[in-house]
Amino acid sequence: MCGIVGYIGHREAYPIIIEGLKRLEYRGYDSAGIALFDGNSLKISKTKGKVSDLEERSEKEITKNGSLGIGHTRWATHGVPNDVNSHPHASNSGDLAIIHNGIIENYDSLKKELISRGYTFQSDTDTEVLINLIEDVKKKENVKLGKAVQIALNQVIGAYAIAVFDKSKPGEVVIARLGSPLAVGVGEDEFFIASDASPFIEYTKNAIYLEDEEMAIIRLGKEIKIRKIIDDSLVDPYVQELQMNLEEIEKGGYEHFMLKEIHEQPRAIRDTYRGRLLRDEAIIKMAGVEDNMKKFLNADRIIIIACGTSWHAGLVAEYIFEEFSRIPVEVEYASEFRYRNPVITEKDVVIAISQSGETADTLAAIKLAKSKGAFVFGVCNVVGSSIARETDAGAYTHAGPEIGVASTKAFTTQITVLTLIALRLARAKGTMSSSDFRLYLQELELIPQKVEQALKVDEHVKQIAKEYLLSTNCLYLGRGYNFPVALEGALKLKEISYIHAEGYPAAEMKHGPIALIDDRMPVIVIATSKGHYEKVVSNIQEIKSRKGKIIAVVTEGDTAVKEIADHVIEIPDSEEAFSPLLTTIPLQLLSYHIAVMRNCNVDQPRNLAKSVTVE
Repeated sequence: MCGIVGYIGHREAYPIIIEGLKRLEYRGYDSAGIALFDGNSLKISKTKGKVSDLEERSEKEITKNGSLGIGHTRWATHGVPNDVNSHPHASNSGDLAIIHNGIIENYDSLKKELISRGYTFQSDTDTEVLINLIEDVKKKENVKLGKAVQIALNQVIGAYAIAVFDKSKPGEVVIARLGSPLAVGVGEDEFFIASDASPFIEYTKNAIYLEDEEMAIIRLGKEIKIRKIIDDSLVDPYVQELQMNLEEIEKGGYEHFMLKEIHEQPRAIRDTYRGRLLRDEAIIKMAGVEDNMKKFLNADRIIIIACGTSWHAGLVAEYIFEEFSRIPVEVEYASEFRYRNPVITEKDVVIAISQSGETADTLAAIKLAKSKGAFVFGVCNVVGSSIARETDAGAYTHAGPEIGVASTKAFTTQITVLTLIALRLARAKGTMSSSDFRLYLQELELIPQKVEQALKVDEHVKQIAKEYLLSTNCLYLGRGYNFPVALEGALKLKEISYIHAEGYPAAEMKHGPIALIDDRMPVIVIATSKGHYEKVVSNIQEIKSRKGKIIAVVTEGDTAVKEIADHVIEIPDSEEAFSPLLTTIPLQLLSYHIAVMRNCNVDQPRNLAKSVTVE
């Protein structure tokens, strides 16, 4: 969950690391720190709070010169957010410094052993235990830093991405990963280290992504050496060319990344189906599906595993797959799936969904499914991510970098990819006629244009938001394809405004939630003209008879709901299966505007981080 940055080269390290931490602050923002080596001494500055607080503090505490440094922005796991628990951490001697993303599960037993040997600890973190373990190994075994890191990590249980520096070796940084992402930017006589590529995108397009159980010794003026942690065997580095650009990770004039990313959805959806949806030829081309068509066609069922917003996208896909391709689908929380003893066979297809491609629970579920013989297909947004490498095949969304913690364009692009797969399988199985297939291709191609139209309700939604910014509870209702959208809408409101909200199938309201309805309860109802419309209208009437406040998302031109709802938000008409791509737009905007009016930090909501790389 934390973000780590490092630099070794010919430039001043401080501005690179500070700017890099700002770009990684979506990964954690309860504390931040930096360590710089000026050629003689190692200077550390760290503080509770955001990177801006670190900048202010470091102005007073450290000199900024030095071409080697490491930095960290934290999402707390071990130890409360405070100055002492902030990273970097130094060893007892002060010679070694470390930054760490992950959890060391056996830190307590290691700590007790180190205390028995005379080590002392200032923080409550597992990371301070790790750096002292490395120092202890280095002294006992009389080895260099790289070897000490390798030996120490073989004693560790848990997950980590680390960067370690020894001031007695001023031209060297040692890095390693297991379960947490780590990228190395390769420049001219310089190296960049980061949790993802965003901190170094303006300096180099060349990146190496470490695999699990790999470590690297980065030496100034030399090639990077990558080794396996377990057996010390050498690994040939694979240099990838980055696809992102600097403009994609800037706000571009928007007040928040979330608002920018909401408005990027027409482009993101179009980019996701570009080259795959060929309407004139009436075909869908997806290499990962085509190359494994027999796996899909012979599958007894599809199991979708995901967390959070990706899980909601999976629920939408369940409706789409079963409707179009007539394959049974189960949707599982990855965090629960991995701890069950699920019945999985070689005739199952598992689709794993993750925006970052680094979600720890989803990665663990993938490994479990593969161990049972299932074919695993990944859907993620980040090229070179762990899920992209761990799965048997897959398809990228092309959302571009998503910086806001609350996923928006990830949701719609995931649904787009999954819809393309379902349509392709429908044609291969013969469960959809040629005419219907062409109709759906034509309609899907028009979705970006319709999303642009849906975004025009922004000012209207802002006015509605003013009336409900002081609400303490909200209920979201939908049916069929739009039940998962109700769940997603409720999640968005909870995440960024801290208002309690729940999503329900509209028909389930009478089985409990209707007891909550009164004149202070806003109820957001998705009531599009296709899909159980009359039933939803009946649900709205039941709410109004109990004085509930209705905010309805309706198809443009609706008249029946307008007569009874307190507020109506219109969206363009579409095929029912594609309606979630449109109905989610006003719900994203509603959450955003309420959160802004409540003075919440929209891009960095409390207690959350973008990429959940720890359990």
